[in-house]
Amino acid sequence: MVTELLKTTRECLVQAVAAAVPGNRLRDVAEAVYHHASGRGYGVVRQYCGHGVGASPHEEPQVPNYPSPGGNPRIKPGMVLAIEPMITEGTWEVEVLDDGWTVVTSDRKRAAHFEHTVAILSDRAEVLTTHL
Repeated sequence: MVTELLKTTRECLVQAVAAAVPGNRLRDVAEAVYHHASGRGYGVVRQYCGHGVGASPHEEPQVPNYPSPGGNPRIKPGMVLAIEPMITEGTWEVEVLDDGWTVVTSDRKRAAHFEHTVAILSDRAEVLTTHL
């Protein structure tokens, strides 16, 4: 049901923001999203992720939504991150349609995406975007 998909995706965002505190690592954010979504039977898109925010769009570091190998920087005060859970009813695999813009799940089931931009302060993540 789409209502449960949206609810779960929103909860993933809330849990990810809660994990984005100084001293944690980006994998802690990824695990918060992944474990919440997969625990409810949903997929987590792997081809797209959150990112650092600064002078250019989509800066480093990448903020994945699932535990993955590779860089796992520690979260530090002064970082600004876009946290973007992308949750699916079926497969985590996606494809871009012929228009070069539209992204759909490979199995054509529903997906949801919520996003917040957060500033990492000395003791917490401060949400900079409108609250849900």
